[in-house]
Amino acid sequence: MSIKRDTFLLFSTRIFRLFCYGFLSLGLMLYLVKIGLSALQIGILLSCILLGDAAITLAITTWADRIGRKRMLMVGAVLMIAGGVLFIVTHNFLLLILAGIVGVISPSGNEIGPFLSIEQAGLSELHKERDRTRIFAWYNLAGSFASALGALFGGWTLSLVQLSGHPVLFSYQVLLVGYAAGGALLLLLFVFLSGAIETPRRLPTHGIFGLHASGGIIAKLSALFALDAFAGGMVIQSIFAFWFFSKFGLSEGIVGTIFFGANVLAGVSALVAVPLSKRIGLINTMVFTHIPSNIFLILVPLMPNCGLAIAMLLARFSISQMDVPTRQSFTMAVVEPDERSAASGITAIARSLGAALSPSIAGFFLSVGALMSLPFIAAGSLKILYDLILYREFTKVVPKDQ
Repeated sequence: MSIKRDTFLLFSTRIFRLFCYGFLSLGLMLYLVKIGLSALQIGILLSCILLGDAAITLAITTWADRIGRKRMLMVGAVLMIAGGVLFIVTHNFLLLILAGIVGVISPSGNEIGPFLSIEQAGLSELHKERDRTRIFAWYNLAGSFASALGALFGGWTLSLVQLSGHPVLFSYQVLLVGYAAGGALLLLLFVFLSGAIETPRRLPTHGIFGLHASGGIIAKLSALFALDAFAGGMVIQSIFAFWFFSKFGLSEGIVGTIFFGANVLAGVSALVAVPLSKRIGLINTMVFTHIPSNIFLILVPLMPNCGLAIAMLLARFSISQMDVPTRQSFTMAVVEPDERSAASGITAIARSLGAALSPSIAGFFLSVGALMSLPFIAAGSLKILYDLILYREFTKVVPKDQ
């Protein structure tokens, strides 16, 4: 009974958290513009948010298997509340950087912070190895739909609040209040988790960052995931929203609707990855779906009109998430059970560090009209390079539980 309850709770926290991330993401960059930050300052701030995420994730996930996964999830929820509140109460650039470093703010609409790593480890304790990819696929589907709904609600909340006569700045603050309230709900849900999500045995005292047997393979995976994330950081959802707003003059509500459809397609694609991975393997599924997705990404800014640009975006999202549950499942499969929180956390940190610099680069490109297409072209090209290296290095690696 505790397995079903804990699975339900972990799926629920994923849904509420991703709804909050999507809810805030479309308005975050526009909010920062409204309070007077330049595109370059915003890029620097987004980079600091991602660096802060890496630090928080390292601190929490590498200790989660030692002092308790439930406790560390609750700490993460408290930080999420703090991040939302700090963004509401200050417009000072340096204080916003501080808030971005200590808080768990998602500029992308996707997962950020320590939650994903610890929840994946918990789900791996609750379910057998043969079910892991399927569970992760549904877990990612739930998150994608929640992020899609969040983006839809966030975009139209901005439009409706502004149409009702309230100041534009107030409409963005409504999103931040909702984000902080979501953190409070997460904290409440985490309280009800049982001990079944904890590792069956405590980590030995030796090892690096919680790894005692799998340091080499995790180091190699982390380097590759950092490259992928560096590319992805140039095209986070906030930047996409800013690009459509600047290039085509689309309203927040319309952009929110576009990303609702995009995230729904992404979520469904994660489910398709399950039977495909059983047929051709985890690594093949990751690579053979990721490459065409990034070709579509490169094509987005090359389209002659808004309709075709949206079509390329939707085509990209329709297959963009098929590598996610397979990547997560592969990482959990190649490490020992009592290394799962640490392994997931370290690879997540690598992704955060990889993505930390790229929003600043994208911010510079976006501030120069003639260069606005470069983030999409550079991101797609680097992601294809990542796919080719991943295939070469890991296509013959056999997971430990097979």
